[in-house]
Amino acid sequence: MPRPLTLRRRLALDLAQILQRRRVAEHPLEQLFWECTLRCNLACRHCGSDCRQLSEVHDMPREDFGKVLDHVAAAMDPHKVMVVLTGGEPLMRRDLEQCGRMIHGKGFPWGMVTNGQALTPDRYRRLLESGLGAMTISLDGLGEDHDWMRGRPGSFERAAAAIKMVIASNAVNFDVVTCVNRRNISQLEAIRDFLISLGLKEWRLFTVFPSGRAASEPDLQLTSIELRRLMDFIRQTRKEGVIKASYGCEGFLGNYEGDVRGHFFSCEAGISVASVLADGSISACPSIRADYHQGNIYKDNFIDVWNNGFSVMRDRSWMKTGLCQDCKFWKYCHGNGMHLRDGDGHLAFCHLERLEA
Repeated sequence: MPRPLTLRRRLALDLAQILQRRRVAEHPLEQLFWECTLRCNLACRHCGSDCRQLSEVHDMPREDFGKVLDHVAAAMDPHKVMVVLTGGEPLMRRDLEQCGRMIHGKGFPWGMVTNGQALTPDRYRRLLESGLGAMTISLDGLGEDHDWMRGRPGSFERAAAAIKMVIASNAVNFDVVTCVNRRNISQLEAIRDFLISLGLKEWRLFTVFPSGRAASEPDLQLTSIELRRLMDFIRQTRKEGVIKASYGCEGFLGNYEGDVRGHFFSCEAGISVASVLADGSISACPSIRADYHQGNIYKDNFIDVWNNGFSVMRDRSWMKTGLCQDCKFWKYCHGNGMHLRDGDGHLAFCHLERLEA
C-alpha cells in the first residue's frame, strides 16, 4: 500500500491539478517533435523504436513537414511552438541544415536530440547558422558503460567530445540526458561529477520502459531499491545546487513529487506535445504506440487533428481499470504516461508501485 502523501505535498498537487485541467481544456501546442529519420548510427539496447542504419521507412522530405508548419503558423504564433528534431539520429540526414533553415525561416524555434556521434565542429557551426537553439545529447555512463548501452565501441569518447564542444560554445539551451539502468546505477555520482567538470548546468535522468529493444532486456529496469536510490540521488543533487538534475517527465512518484523535478507529474502527450513521425503519422510524444496515432499528414490536416483529435489523451477516464481502478492517487496520476499503455490499454509499468514495493 503506497504511503499517504504529506499534507504540504497533497495541497500542492491539488492546486496543480486545477491548473492542469485548464491546460487540458486549452491544449496549447508548445512542443512539436519531428521524427525526421529512422536511420541511426548506433544500436542502443533501450531503443524504443528499434532504429538501424538502413531503415525501411525513408526520411520524410523536409517540404512535407514544412507544409505542417505552415498549417501551424496559420493557426497560432510559431514563436511559441518549439520544434524538436528526433529520430533515429537526426545527424544521419545530410540536409539537416536545410531542414533547420526551413523551420527557422517559418518563425519556429528549433532544437534536436542527438547521440552526438557525428557532431563535428564544422557540422555544429553549420547547424548554429541554420538557427539551432536547443540541443540534448545522450550520455549513459562513463567509458565502457556508455559503449555497452549504445552498442558501439568508442561511442563514449565521441559523445563526451560533443558535450564539451556544445558547453564551450554557450550558444544553445543545452542538457544531457542519461538512461539509468542496473549497470550504471552505481556510477551516478561519478557521472554527475564528470558532467560538472565539463561545466554542464542541466542534467535529465530517466528509466527504461519495456518497449522496442528494451522489451527484451528486462535487466535494464531498476528494482524498487534501485529506483528509490535514484530518486534520493536526484533529490540530494538538486539540494546541493551545483548541477540542475531532474527526473524525466514520466511517472507519478508519490512523496518524491516536487523534489526530483521542477514540476509535478503530468503526461503532456496530446495536451501540449504532438509529433509527426517518419511515415507521416500524427501522434503525441514519439514514444507512444501506433495504436494511439491520431491521423496522418498525408491525408489529414494537422491542425484539424490537433484541435479535434487526441480525445483518448485529453480524457483519460478509460485508463481507470486494472491497477488504476481503485488507486487513491488516480486524480494526480491519471493512469501514468501514455507511452506505458499497450495496444489493449493495459499499463505496462507503475512507478509508484515500484517505488513502494
